[in-house]
Amino acid sequence: MKQDAEKFSLAINVQEQDIDELGHVNNVVYLRWVQEVATAHWNHAAPAGLQEMYTWVVIRHEIDYFYPAFLGDNIIGYTWVGEHQGAKFVRFVKLCQAGSGKVLAEAKTTWCLLDAKTKRPRRIEQDVLSIL
Repeated sequence: MKQDAEKFSLAINVQEQDIDELGHVNNVVYLRWVQEVATAHWNHAAPAGLQEMYTWVVIRHEIDYFYPAFLGDNIIGYTWVGEHQGAKFVRFVKLCQAGSGKVLAEAKTTWCLLDAKTKRPRRIEQDVLSIL
């Protein structure tokens, strides 16, 4: 596994609307953060030309929850990509409490690369591999 310094990271602040009736961040919010971290990584790494050519769609999420987050917490989402095959890429996201580094949740998500115009799956080629 990559060291945190080698991964893309995104700061996340827990907002009031993230909190559920149990007083902590709702599980669905963690999943939203997984997608936000992944999207931010693509937008950061991919030049405008690639962003115009390609888009991504999630085809599978697996997420493990370890500890709750609460209103006012600062979270850091780390992401990195794993293996790819055809049009599919595995991406990992780790959501940690800022400061302590305590892992709150981890996700493994399978994404499918699409041609932005046709919305059809597109084999992942070197132009994409070289930036991730």
